Amino acid sequence: MNLEIWDIYDQQRNKTERQMRRGDAFGLEDYHLVVHVCLFNDKGEMLIQQRQTNRDHWPSMWDLTVGGSAIAGEDPQQAAEREVKEELGYEIDLTNQRPSLTINFDHGFDDIFIVKTNVDICSLPIPTEEVQEVKWASKDTILTKIEEGSFLPYYHSLIHLLFDMKDHMGAHRL
Repeated sequence: MNLEIWDIYDQQRNKTERQMRRGDAFGLEDYHLVVHVCLFNDKGEMLIQQRQTNRDHWPSMWDLTVGGSAIAGEDPQQAAEREVKEELGYEIDLTNQRPSLTINFDHGFDDIFIVKTNVDICSLPIPTEEVQEVKWASKDTILTKIEEGSFLPYYHSLIHLLFDMKDHMGAHRL
Protein backbone atom coordinates (compact mmCIF):
# COMPACT_ATOMS: atom_id res chain seq x y z
CA MET A 1 0.00 0.00 0.00
CA ASN A 2 1.22 3.48 -0.83
CA LEU A 3 2.08 5.87 1.97
CA GLU A 4 -0.92 8.11 2.52
CA ILE A 5 -0.56 11.75 3.51
CA TRP A 6 -3.62 13.40 5.03
CA ASP A 7 -4.48 17.06 5.45
CA ILE A 8 -5.07 18.07 9.06
CA TYR A 9 -8.20 20.06 9.91
CA ASP A 10 -9.14 21.97 13.04
CA GLN A 11 -12.31 21.33 15.06
CA GLN A 12 -14.31 23.76 12.88
CA ARG A 13 -13.25 21.78 9.80
CA ASN A 14 -10.82 24.42 8.53
CA LYS A 15 -7.86 22.93 6.73
CA THR A 16 -4.64 23.77 8.58
CA GLU A 17 -1.25 24.17 6.94
CA ARG A 18 -0.21 20.80 8.41
CA GLN A 19 -0.33 17.22 7.19
CA MET A 20 0.21 13.79 8.70
CA ARG A 21 1.04 10.29 7.52
CA ARG A 22 -1.50 7.52 7.87
CA GLY A 23 -0.72 5.66 11.07
CA ASP A 24 0.84 8.63 12.87
CA ALA A 25 -0.66 9.68 16.19
CA PHE A 26 -3.15 12.52 16.04
CA GLY A 27 -2.43 15.73 17.90
CA LEU A 28 -4.96 16.83 20.51
CA GLU A 29 -6.87 19.17 18.17
CA ASP A 30 -6.11 17.38 14.88
CA TYR A 31 -8.82 15.97 12.61
CA HIS A 32 -8.92 14.34 9.19
CA LEU A 33 -11.49 13.74 6.48
CA VAL A 34 -13.06 10.36 5.73
CA VAL A 35 -15.62 9.67 3.01
CA HIS A 36 -18.18 6.95 2.36
CA VAL A 37 -20.27 6.42 -0.74
CA CYS A 38 -23.48 4.41 -0.60
CA LEU A 39 -24.74 3.36 -4.01
CA PHE A 40 -28.45 2.47 -4.25
CA ASN A 41 -30.30 0.92 -7.18
CA ASP A 42 -33.89 1.49 -8.33
CA LYS A 43 -35.03 -1.46 -6.19
CA GLY A 44 -33.89 0.42 -3.08
CA GLU A 45 -30.96 -1.92 -2.44
CA MET A 46 -27.50 -0.77 -1.38
CA LEU A 47 -24.37 -2.08 -3.06
CA ILE A 48 -22.26 -3.66 -0.32
CA GLN A 49 -18.71 -4.92 -0.48
CA GLN A 50 -16.78 -7.68 1.22
CA ARG A 51 -13.33 -6.48 2.22
CA GLN A 52 -10.26 -8.45 1.15
CA THR A 53 -8.81 -10.98 3.60
CA ASN A 54 -5.50 -9.08 3.89
CA ARG A 55 -6.97 -5.72 5.01
CA ASP A 56 -5.49 -4.28 8.22
CA HIS A 57 -8.90 -3.43 9.62
CA TRP A 58 -12.04 -5.57 9.36
CA PRO A 59 -10.64 -8.24 6.98
CA SER A 60 -13.31 -10.27 5.11
CA MET A 61 -16.11 -8.22 6.67
CA TRP A 62 -19.00 -6.81 4.66
CA ASP A 63 -19.21 -3.02 4.52
CA LEU A 64 -21.03 -0.10 2.93
CA THR A 65 -20.34 0.43 -0.77
CA VAL A 66 -16.97 2.21 -0.31
CA GLY A 67 -15.11 4.29 2.23
CA GLY A 68 -11.72 5.68 3.05
CA SER A 69 -9.62 8.64 4.06
CA ALA A 70 -9.13 11.69 1.87
CA ILE A 71 -5.59 12.14 0.59
CA ALA A 72 -3.85 15.50 1.04
CA GLY A 73 -5.23 18.06 -1.41
CA GLU A 74 -8.53 16.28 -2.04
CA ASP A 75 -11.93 17.75 -1.32
CA PRO A 76 -14.70 15.35 -0.20
CA GLN A 77 -16.02 14.83 -3.74
CA GLN A 78 -12.58 14.05 -5.17
CA ALA A 79 -11.85 11.63 -2.33
CA ALA A 80 -15.19 9.87 -2.79
CA GLU A 81 -14.71 9.57 -6.56
CA ARG A 82 -11.21 8.14 -6.06
CA GLU A 83 -12.40 5.62 -3.46
CA VAL A 84 -15.19 4.37 -5.74
CA LYS A 85 -12.68 3.98 -8.61
CA GLU A 86 -10.05 2.26 -6.42
CA GLU A 87 -12.38 -0.13 -4.65
CA LEU A 88 -14.91 -0.92 -7.39
CA GLY A 89 -13.29 0.15 -10.66
CA TYR A 90 -16.37 2.32 -11.24
CA GLU A 91 -16.25 5.98 -12.25
CA ILE A 92 -18.74 8.45 -10.82
CA ASP A 93 -18.93 12.23 -10.94
CA LEU A 94 -19.73 13.94 -7.65
CA THR A 95 -18.54 17.40 -8.72
CA ASN A 96 -21.83 19.14 -7.94
CA GLN A 97 -23.04 16.86 -5.16
CA ARG A 98 -22.77 17.74 -1.48
CA PRO A 99 -22.47 14.98 1.10
CA SER A 100 -25.87 13.69 2.22
CA LEU A 101 -24.68 13.36 5.79
CA THR A 102 -21.60 14.17 7.87
CA ILE A 103 -20.78 12.26 11.01
CA ASN A 104 -18.20 13.59 13.44
CA PHE A 105 -15.91 11.11 15.18
CA ASP A 106 -13.01 11.42 17.62
CA HIS A 107 -10.42 12.51 15.08
CA GLY A 108 -12.35 13.52 12.03
CA PHE A 109 -15.31 14.13 9.83
CA ASP A 110 -17.00 11.38 7.80
CA ASP A 111 -18.81 12.72 4.73
CA ILE A 112 -21.34 10.23 3.36
CA PHE A 113 -22.54 10.50 -0.22
CA ILE A 114 -25.75 8.70 -1.19
CA VAL A 115 -25.99 8.03 -4.92
CA LYS A 116 -28.70 6.33 -6.98
CA THR A 117 -27.31 4.26 -9.84
CA ASN A 118 -28.05 0.94 -11.45
CA VAL A 119 -24.48 -0.16 -11.99
CA ASP A 120 -24.26 -3.69 -13.38
CA ILE A 121 -22.13 -5.40 -10.74
CA CYS A 122 -21.13 -8.08 -13.26
CA SER A 123 -19.29 -5.34 -15.20
CA LEU A 124 -17.15 -4.33 -12.21
CA PRO A 125 -13.55 -5.63 -12.15
CA ILE A 126 -14.05 -7.44 -8.83
CA PRO A 127 -12.03 -8.65 -7.05
CA THR A 128 -9.80 -5.61 -6.60
CA GLU A 129 -6.91 -5.04 -4.21
CA GLU A 130 -9.37 -3.95 -1.50
CA VAL A 131 -12.64 -5.76 -2.34
CA GLN A 132 -13.25 -9.47 -2.84
CA GLU A 133 -16.99 -9.40 -3.63
CA VAL A 134 -19.93 -7.01 -4.08
CA LYS A 135 -23.69 -7.52 -4.11
CA TRP A 136 -26.92 -5.59 -3.84
CA ALA A 137 -28.54 -5.90 -0.40
CA SER A 138 -31.74 -4.81 1.31
CA LYS A 139 -31.79 -2.97 4.62
CA ASP A 140 -32.94 -6.17 6.37
CA THR A 141 -30.09 -8.18 4.85
CA ILE A 142 -27.54 -5.64 6.08
CA LEU A 143 -29.06 -5.52 9.58
CA THR A 144 -29.03 -9.33 9.74
CA LYS A 145 -25.37 -9.41 8.67
CA ILE A 146 -24.53 -6.88 11.40
CA GLU A 147 -26.25 -9.09 13.99
CA GLU A 148 -24.46 -12.19 12.67
CA GLY A 149 -21.11 -10.41 12.95
CA SER A 150 -20.25 -10.59 9.24
CA PHE A 151 -20.84 -6.85 8.58
CA LEU A 152 -18.99 -3.95 10.21
CA PRO A 153 -20.79 -3.14 13.47
CA TYR A 154 -22.55 0.05 12.41
CA TYR A 155 -25.39 1.31 14.55
CA HIS A 156 -28.70 0.01 13.22
CA SER A 157 -29.97 3.60 13.29
CA LEU A 158 -27.30 4.62 10.75
CA ILE A 159 -28.37 1.88 8.34
CA HIS A 160 -32.02 2.92 8.75
CA LEU A 161 -31.05 6.58 8.15
CA LEU A 162 -29.07 5.79 4.99
CA PHE A 163 -32.02 3.87 3.55
CA ASP A 164 -34.43 6.63 4.63
CA MET A 165 -32.28 9.28 2.91
CA LYS A 166 -31.73 7.42 -0.36
CA ASP A 167 -34.59 9.23 -2.07
CA HIS A 168 -34.14 12.75 -0.70
CA MET A 169 -31.73 15.21 0.87
CA GLY A 170 -32.19 16.40 4.44
CA ALA A 171 -33.91 15.20 7.59
CA HIS A 172 -37.49 16.31 7.00
CA ARG A 173 -40.30 14.47 5.26
CA LEU A 174 -41.81 16.93 2.85
